[in-house]
Amino acid sequence: MKKESTHHERLDDFDIYGFQHDLITWFEREQRDLPWRKDQDPYKVWVSEIMLQQTKVDTVIPYFNSFIEQFPNIQSLAEAEEDRVLKAWEGLGYYSRARNLQSAVREVHESYAGIVPNTPKEISTLKGVGPYTTGAILSIAYGVPEPAVDGNVMRVLSRILLIRDDIAKPKTRKVFEEVIRDLISKENPSFFNQGLMELGAMVCTPTSPSCLLCPVREHCRAFAEGVQRELPVKTKKKSTKQVALVAGIFKDKDGRFLIHRRPSEGLLANLWEFPNFVKVDELGTAKQQLLQLMKTEYGLNVALGEYVCDIKHVFSHLVWDVNVYVGSWDGELLEGSDLVPVTEEEMKEFAFPVSHQNMWKEYLKTVE
Repeated sequence: MKKESTHHERLDDFDIYGFQHDLITWFEREQRDLPWRKDQDPYKVWVSEIMLQQTKVDTVIPYFNSFIEQFPNIQSLAEAEEDRVLKAWEGLGYYSRARNLQSAVREVHESYAGIVPNTPKEISTLKGVGPYTTGAILSIAYGVPEPAVDGNVMRVLSRILLIRDDIAKPKTRKVFEEVIRDLISKENPSFFNQGLMELGAMVCTPTSPSCLLCPVREHCRAFAEGVQRELPVKTKKKSTKQVALVAGIFKDKDGRFLIHRRPSEGLLANLWEFPNFVKVDELGTAKQQLLQLMKTEYGLNVALGEYVCDIKHVFSHLVWDVNVYVGSWDGELLEGSDLVPVTEEEMKEFAFPVSHQNMWKEYLKTVE
């Protein structure tokens, strides 16, 4: 049985200093002009890194600018109402990121006098700050030579060092963290880590790496062997779960719409949405189920109008397929009901998940 290489052996005959020089020189010259690179404020670096998880740079830029305008520092975010923070995050998805960020920022405000910690031990205890974010903040903001390993970086280094470990396995991250501890520039860990990230985003892309434009091509073992497209090794994820739902946008004679808040734990926690239910085919058509469930769940007799649209929303682990209807309601809401009647103007103050924002957009088209 072949013995696995240690991270030191992987770097045998590898020109570490030449690689550092070529990568950092390229990054200094070619780095994109991004708003969180304007200074090394640890708070701004932190916000940007949380936003960039699972989200493309172009999507993040306007959100980042708006968020920093509303919450320019640790204190302003720590003292903000959660609903305001969720509204500022509305449309970015993965909302637990926003809640964890605010929770961690409050801890920094209270326990660290508003100064983001500069050691791995302290910063990694903050909510939502995993190994990657720890390394990113420490290296970019504080110049601490800590590895910042995400899928982007694993892809780049798997090609450069010809590492065939499966990057879908959690233990593989440790392999790359150990390699980077040997590779990282002690003089400029900020530009080294950002250079790796930028290389993955701009040149060493997932499906068609631009090897002829690569500043570290002469160091790349996969390129030398012509196997760059075979790497990284990544096993496929399990198939996503499909969930069929039915939802209603209900308006009364005073122009008030019914919304409710999702539970404080779990998927899309604390966001607002229109009444909706998981479909059970045995209970009849989607329309029949919506009428019946509004009565049994909320004690409301509603009148259903036209079918508005079908909304499909893909999460990392499941897919929502929602049949959306328009309707009307009247009468009194039951005491203790979680439904809240709001006008169209008031609705702008509430944070909705993207799927329900899209339902509302489709509904507005029908009443124009």
